[in-house]
Amino acid sequence: MISNFYVPPEQLTKERAEFARKGIARGRPIAVCEYADGVLLIGENPSGSLHKLGEIYDRIAFAGVGRFNEFEMLRTAGVRYADIKGYSYGRVDVTARGLANAYSQTLGQIFIHELKPYEIEIMVAEVGVGDDDSHIFRIQFDGTLGTVNRFGAMGGNDAKVAEVLEEGWNPELDLPSAVRLATRAIESAENRAGTEGAETRTIAPADWEAAVVDRTSGRRKFRRLTTEDIAGARTTERT
Repeated sequence: MISNFYVPPEQLTKERAEFARKGIARGRPIAVCEYADGVLLIGENPSGSLHKLGEIYDRIAFAGVGRFNEFEMLRTAGVRYADIKGYSYGRVDVTARGLANAYSQTLGQIFIHELKPYEIEIMVAEVGVGDDDSHIFRIQFDGTLGTVNRFGAMGGNDAKVAEVLEEGWNPELDLPSAVRLATRAIESAENRAGTEGAETRTIAPADWEAAVVDRTSGRRKFRRLTTEDIAGARTTERT
């Protein structure tokens, strides 16, 4: 007769959380930063076909790190959620808070009941009409939901990225300044994590993926930044 081994729930939860954290830590970091006219989302992504950033609705953007297929399924589900709610009630009823709560419940259920937890973290950013009306939410692999105040990071070395953002952020940043700050934060965090004394690595403009939700745009606030946009912002920094 074969008997199953008993695993205490707290040990099982701890091991599942450690497994998910290791998977997320292998992902390249993403920085999210408010600037004068909206919210910037940016990260290193050499792939031209797989997007880590995307549009959910008129003024709501999505960012994910970890396993692409897992956070892409959530992004797609979020688009469907927003479309149905906007059609059934009204476009103004689709909010980042409601979407973040839905993501939190989904990831919490997966973490508890599925065989393998999702190895992802996601952020949802919404730009408002005024400077104080923007909202950024971070949802972790176990469904933990938190509010990001003005700027934040997720993925590998996220704490170091956030340190540099905190040192350089101010509420009067324009978009080029926000791009320079965020790219510098990600590059410096990666260099700090490497071998001491190693050469500083500069990420090429073509290897960045960046997008904004900008309140000065039309009804659709989401816009992707081009390689030229990023190169132009970083050239300004060096001149």
